Amino acid sequence: MNELKSPSQHIRLPPPIVMLGVPFDMVTVAQTIAIIGQMIESRQPHYLATANANFVAQALDDVELRRILLDAHLILCDGTPLVWASRWLGNPLPERVAGSDLAPLLMRAAAEKGWRVFLLGSKEDILQRAVANLRAQHPHLQIVGSFSPPFAPLLEMDHESIRRAITEAKPDLLLVGLGCPKQEKWINMHYRTLGVPVSIGVGGTIDFLAGEIPRAPMWMRNAGLEWLYWLAQEPRRLVRRSVTDLWVLSTGLLGQWWQLQVRRRRAARYRRLMVVAEKTEAGFEVVKIPPRFDAAVVREHEWLWKCFTTAPAHLLVDLASVEFIDSTGVGLLIWLHKSLTAANCHFVLVAPSAVAQQGLQRMRIPELLAVAPDLDAAKKIIMDRSHGIHAIATLDISPAPKPLTWHGEIVTSNVEAVKHLTESYMDCCTAQPKRIAIDLAEVRFVDSAGVGLMLRIRKQGRLRNTEVAFLNPQPNVLNVVRTLHLEQYLFGETQ
Repeated sequence: MNELKSPSQHIRLPPPIVMLGVPFDMVTVAQTIAIIGQMIESRQPHYLATANANFVAQALDDVELRRILLDAHLILCDGTPLVWASRWLGNPLPERVAGSDLAPLLMRAAAEKGWRVFLLGSKEDILQRAVANLRAQHPHLQIVGSFSPPFAPLLEMDHESIRRAITEAKPDLLLVGLGCPKQEKWINMHYRTLGVPVSIGVGGTIDFLAGEIPRAPMWMRNAGLEWLYWLAQEPRRLVRRSVTDLWVLSTGLLGQWWQLQVRRRRAARYRRLMVVAEKTEAGFEVVKIPPRFDAAVVREHEWLWKCFTTAPAHLLVDLASVEFIDSTGVGLLIWLHKSLTAANCHFVLVAPSAVAQQGLQRMRIPELLAVAPDLDAAKKIIMDRSHGIHAIATLDISPAPKPLTWHGEIVTSNVEAVKHLTESYMDCCTAQPKRIAIDLAEVRFVDSAGVGLMLRIRKQGRLRNTEVAFLNPQPNVLNVVRTLHLEQYLFGETQ
């Protein structure tokens, strides 16, 4: 299959394969380095993730992490068992792209091409050893800065000091080694404003670069047994995690595989049916997916997917007839969502059949993409989101104000606007004793920055001798707050 245009507009990638909700890109190590070079040349901000088995297991229970991965510009498969699983699912990844293998090659490319590098993470002495080793190996490498932040939970980090150090250094490439999922959430909070073309979460790679942790023998890496090497090195810390990861991934992937086998046989007669696309009178594009939606259909209609990204418009994908959907079909849906979102267009799944719902649910997709029961409801979702894109809160300044209502998504890009509006609401509340309520019933999603805003509002309330109550949090909001272990503080005994 020829490569398709990606959301970054400069890079061409085929649709990913989705395993348990994580869309892995079909790239080799060499292709990854070339793509990073194109990202740097574009001077636009991008972020990459390297996902192994533990990463995928964490994403199953962390809706914010899944959302971050859904929007990532590139997701690399850092686990041989996941490469094996992609073969079982019928659309094999070309190879494992481990962060510990990628980083040394990236440093060599950076030295040759003059890319400016910044390292964030690890302990200070280890970080400095890593910097010294890299400079010894690559005398022409421009390491323009490094920062070892004191250990703290994500929302208690000194974000401003870190941001200032990075922006003053003006790197082209930022390697963030804060551990998963903290590093991914930190990158998601800041990559848009740092001015860095490429930010990559690299886990413990800085420790490898420093020589603090030895690599597994090459034969173990080639055989996919590196995890066994680490288990022998740190059995107390890794045994429980490894057993949990093995159970979660094996049951999840086996379920995904079994569903594909059963449905594939039932839907064999639909292979030649075509995808149908039409433009409605309101300017929406409607795509009707045939009963069989698999890698073959994705390849056969490559020209059509290109049309959607060449002239982007709001897209409604009708899944009512689907009797079989594989991980490549789901990967295409995610790819289209990313492409259209980057073009400020909306993407809605319409009337998914029971089979489609089951397949999407197994991959945790309905929590991340908009789903509507029919075309009229889908059009309404798009109209509401298009017209209300700036309506992030409803402010009532009457003498006895009603609760302040937050809407939509409270994320990094709009937290300051929500903060200013909320502070205005707090200023207008004159009743004694002071108590304000913020209704979250209309909030679809918050990220860590949004939770950080909630904490700031609570603290400001205490300084003003005002009680702040957050009401009616929806499941996705509760999931993010619980992942950060803040549900008791923000919602009290009621949740």
